[in-house]
Amino acid sequence: MNHATVLVAEDNRDSRELVRDILLSLGHKPVLAENGKIALEKIQAEPPDLVILDVNMPEMDGFVVVETIKKNPATAKTPVIMLTALSDVESRVTGLGLGADDYLVKPFHPRELIARINTQLRAKEYTDSLRQQRQQLRQAFERFVAHEIVEQLLEDPTRVTLGGAEAIVTVLFADLENFTTIAEQTEPGRLLDVLNRYHSLIVHHIKRHGGTIDKFLGDGVMALYNTPLPQIDHALRAVRTALKIHATLGEFQRELAPEFRLNVNFGIHTGRAIVGNVGTQEIMDFTAIGDTVNLASRLQGLSKGNRILISEDTYSLIQNDVKVESQGSHVVRGREEAVDVFLVRSLR
Repeated sequence: MNHATVLVAEDNRDSRELVRDILLSLGHKPVLAENGKIALEKIQAEPPDLVILDVNMPEMDGFVVVETIKKNPATAKTPVIMLTALSDVESRVTGLGLGADDYLVKPFHPRELIARINTQLRAKEYTDSLRQQRQQLRQAFERFVAHEIVEQLLEDPTRVTLGGAEAIVTVLFADLENFTTIAEQTEPGRLLDVLNRYHSLIVHHIKRHGGTIDKFLGDGVMALYNTPLPQIDHALRAVRTALKIHATLGEFQRELAPEFRLNVNFGIHTGRAIVGNVGTQEIMDFTAIGDTVNLASRLQGLSKGNRILISEDTYSLIQNDVKVESQGSHVVRGREEAVDVFLVRSLR
């Protein structure tokens, strides 16, 4: 790390100035404190990149300072090197227990101090980079998936790379019936407000049931289940999502003008798809590609009047959990063979 700010807390003037000179020779910015109280005030006012902390100081010893640093979320990740006497093993044990990252015994050789400084600053630079990556991932994914899934993804950020793999997924399409007709008769600002409110309702329940928002398609929403993390009950989660949205739709629509109380129709299908990130390193889109996605979309296109239509593949996974009515076989665009379709009535 270049030009790091390093706070040096040392009551001995000669030792303090020695450390200062070493830091200056390395191109770092030293901040000096002659006791623990002053050191803590300076740390809290402007957290440094590293703290070099003597144990025995007047007014407030190094133990209190390191404990305070590590308990404060704003400074907890700041590395601390503690200085102690060669024979003072107990102090070293105590300091490490309070959160000190390293120890250096006095008297020390300048080369050893330089090595310890470089090690701690490199470690901080690495952890800061990881923390920044995690924050970026959290901000990117929490818009589309539940918080719990984000935290599991962050345990292995390498999953978020370009490319994909074949996987079994359940795809859900939700769409607002007659929205195009309403759009032709409504002022754009009001129309967008209504659309966003419907999307908020739908996204809330998708995320609550562990789904991943794939994309918004005008007045429609596409969601995936069983990805990016596996879900044994992914098909049931998708159907539960649709049923819950329908169950809450009446209360939600009471706040809307009658002309905006639209049906929400669903198409759900389970099958194999290529799932992963497409795009560039700068702009990625996590999505699924393949016939499974197309069929779910076609089922949604068949759905009218607040209905949830599912494929035979989805039904086979949840037949003991839901009540359905067969809708017969339908020929859909893109498929030569007819598709058996089921209307979901309720959970068993």
